[in-house]
Amino acid sequence: MLESRRTPRNVMAIVFIGTPTFAVPSIERLFTEGHEISAVITQPDRPAGRGRQPRTPAVKLAAERLGLTVLQPESLRSPDAIARIRGLSPECIVAVAYGQILRQELIDIPPRGVVNVHPSLLPRYRGASPIASAILAGDETTGVTIMLMDAGMDTGPVLLQQPHPIDPEDTTGTLSEKLSIFGAGLLVDALQRWLRGEIAPAPQDDSQATTTSLLRKEDGRIDWTRTAVAIWRQIRACNPWPGAYTHLRGDQVNIWTAWPLDAESGNAPGTVVHLTQEQQANTPGSPPFAIQTGIGLLAVRELQRAGRRTLQAAEFLRGMPGFIGSQLN
Repeated sequence: MLESRRTPRNVMAIVFIGTPTFAVPSIERLFTEGHEISAVITQPDRPAGRGRQPRTPAVKLAAERLGLTVLQPESLRSPDAIARIRGLSPECIVAVAYGQILRQELIDIPPRGVVNVHPSLLPRYRGASPIASAILAGDETTGVTIMLMDAGMDTGPVLLQQPHPIDPEDTTGTLSEKLSIFGAGLLVDALQRWLRGEIAPAPQDDSQATTTSLLRKEDGRIDWTRTAVAIWRQIRACNPWPGAYTHLRGDQVNIWTAWPLDAESGNAPGTVVHLTQEQQANTPGSPPFAIQTGIGLLAVRELQRAGRRTLQAAEFLRGMPGFIGSQLN
C-alpha cells in the first residue's frame, strides 16, 4: 500500500522511463513524494511464455494504478518519440532498467539531465547483469549508484552511491528486490539534493571499471568439475533465470537452492552421495544428499525435473529410487 502523497518543498517535472519489476518501487516513491510525473515510458507489450500471449510491463501496470499517462513507443530512437518527450518539457528524466540504450539526442532534452538507478557500486559492474555478476564474484557487498546518464554504458557521473550487503542466501531474484527498494529511496534523496544544489556530479574512475553482459541460457549449465563454492554462486546468480541445470540420464534437472560443504566423498565429480546426519544438521534446510564437485560437496536443497514442480531434496529423493550413486552430467 502506497503512502499518501506528500507535498515536498522541492519537486521536479519528470518523465519516467522503465520496464521491469525492478523499476516499480522507484516510480511509486517518486509519486508518493509528490513529483510531477508527466508521462511514463515503457516497452510495448510483447509475447511471452509458452502461449506467447502479450505480457504487460510491470511499470505500465504500476503507472496505470497511479493514474499516470503511459507511452509505449517501439523505440526511443524514432523522431516521433523524441518529439513527444521534448513536448512534455521535463525538467528531469528518470531512467530505471528501461531495456534500451538512450541516445544523446534524448539525454540532451531535460535541463537537469537523465538520472539513472544502477544496482552496483559504479564503476564496478557496468552493463546488463550487475546483480548476478556480484553474486558470481562472491562479493559480500554491492550497492546502488544514482548517476547522470551520458552516451556510454553506465559511464556517467555519480550523484549518490550507497553500499548494500549481500546475504549468503541471496539470489539474483531476492537481491534485485532488495536493491529495487533500496535504490528507490536513494533516488528520492538524490533528486532532492540535486535540485537544491547540495551535490555535484562526480566523474567515475574508468581505470576501476568492470563490465557485464546479459546472462544466456547456457550460463546455467553446471560443470561438476568446478568447486562447490563456484557452483553455489552460479546457482544463486542464475535464479530465477536462466536457472542452473544439469542432466540425469538425458533429462534436465534444475537446481534452485544449494549449500557448499568443505567435505569430500572420494567419488568422481557429479556423483550423488548421501550426507551424514552431522552434515545434514550443519547445512541450512538439512538436505539428505549432496553432489561431489571438483572441490567439496554441494548439498542440494531444492531441485526440479523438466516439466515437474520444484521439490525439497527429501521429497525428490523419495520419488527417485536409485538416485543416490547416480552420475550427473
